[in-house]
Amino acid sequence: MSTIKNIGIITSGGDCGGLNAVVRGAAHMAIAHGIGAYIIPNGYAGLYNLVNMDKLTRLTQDRVDSIHSTSAGSEAGHSRVKVSKIEDPKKYDRIKQGLAKFQIDALVISGGDDTGSVVVDLSANGIPCVHAPKTMDLDLQTYSVGGDSAINRITEFVEALKTTGMSHNRVMVTEVFGRYAGHTAFRGGIGADADCILIPEVPVDFDVVYAHIKKQFFRRILESDVRAGTYTIVVAEGLRKADGEPLYDESIGVDTFGHKKLAGAGKYVRDQITQRFKKDPEVKEFMKKTGMFVEKLNETPEVREVAPTHLIRSGTSSAFDVNFGCEAGGAAVELIMNGIFGVTVQGVVEGEIRYLPTKRAIEQRHVNLDMVAFYEKQGYCFGRNPETYKPRFAENKGAVERYL
Repeated sequence: MSTIKNIGIITSGGDCGGLNAVVRGAAHMAIAHGIGAYIIPNGYAGLYNLVNMDKLTRLTQDRVDSIHSTSAGSEAGHSRVKVSKIEDPKKYDRIKQGLAKFQIDALVISGGDDTGSVVVDLSANGIPCVHAPKTMDLDLQTYSVGGDSAINRITEFVEALKTTGMSHNRVMVTEVFGRYAGHTAFRGGIGADADCILIPEVPVDFDVVYAHIKKQFFRRILESDVRAGTYTIVVAEGLRKADGEPLYDESIGVDTFGHKKLAGAGKYVRDQITQRFKKDPEVKEFMKKTGMFVEKLNETPEVREVAPTHLIRSGTSSAFDVNFGCEAGGAAVELIMNGIFGVTVQGVVEGEIRYLPTKRAIEQRHVNLDMVAFYEKQGYCFGRNPETYKPRFAENKGAVERYL
């Protein structure tokens, strides 16, 4: 029989869609078990400072009713704090004292790979916890709450930008999140019928991109009865140049997890294309043929970059993320009640709770290059000479994991 009387709920790292569903799912399952569920606010910073807090919010049924799963962000709040880097030799004892103060026996912690690395650390130091996976980047070994919401937001923004692109015959570049893995740029770009998708997994050859622009963008305008057309590019912030290096902003430094600040991918893409437009003698002839050329005033097509940044992680949650969040939060409590700790919820499939050791779950997963080739065959540009797609076939043996 479980000795768990109370659990704490923490959300950490970046905010995104579906997190409130994790909080609700964990709280509802705790209520069903007759145990207390408490919000530990402000992520790992709150956990470290728990010992100094006067009270915590208990998630009674009335309080849970005020948390809306469809709202992005988290009722529990966030911070980016790596516990092992706190300069306090007694930090783990301090955390345990805080948990004991409020009689909290175990933690449900929702976050991505950085958050998960702290789950591994806390577990190794005798603090029972279960990880509910959360990251828009979708680079864990499991599906992660927030991914579908981000993909839908990217799709909406890119599709909306086509109207201004068409009005001015512009190339529109949208920069989105994606430090080391380009899953959301990839899926969001496909969702919006983007012409070109640039992801960290594929170092970019801008001559290839430019050739694709001339083929598709010029064709659309020339074939249009009103000489109107646009070309859309989705680029992940972790874009790698042909030399394989990302675009770091060295002036900003690193965050608490040691990550350098990425900046300027959209502007870099814009500049690369603009330079090629200006150097290409065929562009002037194209502009004249379509009636757009005005000497010194309108000699080349315009390239604009847009970075929706935190709008991608804000607003509302997709129904898919609400469902997964409820399952991840509820499953985390079930694992705790059955004495299973230091693991990451993989999902609930036909009632079966699946999980992985967190150390394994947070291993980085990149966009599969066979999938890139699959879409290259359909005409999408990924900033490289298209690879030959060779289909493989297999009889379905069970549920297909979305986005994996």
